[in-house]
Amino acid sequence: MIQDEELRETIRAAIESGRSAYHRLNNGKAPHKALLDDKKLHKDLQAAADALREATEALREGPKKRKKRRKGGVGRLLLLGIVGGGLALAVSSELRNKVLDLLFGAEEEFDYTSTTSPSSPAPSQPETAGSTNG
Repeated sequence: MIQDEELRETIRAAIESGRSAYHRLNNGKAPHKALLDDKKLHKDLQAAADALREATEALREGPKKRKKRRKGGVGRLLLLGIVGGGLALAVSSELRNKVLDLLFGAEEEFDYTSTTSPSSPAPSQPETAGSTNG
């Protein structure tokens, strides 16, 4: 127990949850009302019971047989894949173009050629010699 840090942490959590539940039970309300109505008391009691169960299992199994739990194996891998894919798309314009082509189809390049003939320039109006500006 002295060398197993996880076991010590589990026991510490059990004690803290039990202490919190005890204080909530003795806060001035009738104990039966607190046991029936107080949601935080229920949560504290559940946390204390879970921590004590883990500590008991750890003591029974011994330090060599215990396996550390992997938290969020598949979920963490999926999240990492999504973040990595988003980062790759943000960094690489070539990859971004490939993904857009797969989603929306390849862009068709075309040259625009006008079918109308260019309009002739408008005739300029000659200035009259008799008009003066200003």
